Amino acid sequence: MRDLRYFLAVAEELNFTRAAERMFVSQPALSKQIRRLEELLRVRLFDRDRRTVVLTAPGRALLPRARELVRVWDEARRAVGEAAAAEAAVLTVGVSSSVGRGLLPAARARFAERRPHWRIRVRQVDWEDPTAGLAGGGEADLALVWLPVPGQEDLSVRVVATEPRWVALPAGHRLAGRAEVAFSELLDEPFLALPESAGPLRDYWLALEERAGHPVRIGSVVSNADETFEAVEEGSGVVLLAAGNAAIYRRPGVVTLPVGGLSPSRLALAWRPDDHRPAVRDFIDAFLDAAAGPARDGLTQDGRTGDGQAGS
Repeated sequence: MRDLRYFLAVAEELNFTRAAERMFVSQPALSKQIRRLEELLRVRLFDRDRRTVVLTAPGRALLPRARELVRVWDEARRAVGEAAAAEAAVLTVGVSSSVGRGLLPAARARFAERRPHWRIRVRQVDWEDPTAGLAGGGEADLALVWLPVPGQEDLSVRVVATEPRWVALPAGHRLAGRAEVAFSELLDEPFLALPESAGPLRDYWLALEERAGHPVRIGSVVSNADETFEAVEEGSGVVLLAAGNAAIYRRPGVVTLPVGGLSPSRLALAWRPDDHRPAVRDFIDAFLDAAAGPARDGLTQDGRTGDGQAGS
């Protein structure tokens, strides 16, 4: 099924680079899996040169059947997941970093009022999947994500908090004693980067938009919060983070400072738009109730209502 998903991505994009970004994999890995599928079927599925990619006759024949197979498999997995969740009375919430801010405990308490026999399981997902387990029929029922994420248009997304972006520096850094820094002072610093599969989220935490074309220096690539702050402490680079996470990840050897000249970060609750289970809807309502509670230190609540998509 994975190879069929890769085939569909290339067939629909007719571009290996865009298909790889869509599937959160590297282009060489995607090409390898397509070759594997072609060897298995003993046909060539694509004609490609440096500029174009087109489906062959066997590829065109496979396309509608691959779509149907993936659709049926996804429905089967969803039915199994729904049955298992109903039997276990558990919802899985994917996260990629510690959430804090009192959001999850408050949401749990409100959800328990609605469904006292259910429980919430929090699953940590590395940044290779910036959707925290929602993409590609992943294991999370809902996720707390930082925007923007790849494939955001295919998810229901509600911004629950906006926070200024700060920077984490090694304690011995030349700027560590400052009360605040301007982003222009960080342009030539080596930055820690999320994996390439994080797509627009990687670009956002590198602040590419605010660089106005100034090249970014990558000190190291990190997959999760623990790797990130170990890399900061050892001097591999600096990293931007949300103000709320600056408090959560405070540790010896790392200094966090506000950064001027950057747009604020946005924390969002996300879920699959076709997941209409009552328990999922109850958790969404409980979480949004919790997020709409009293403002917390350094936290600005987003005031939108409804299920509108959050823009990038």
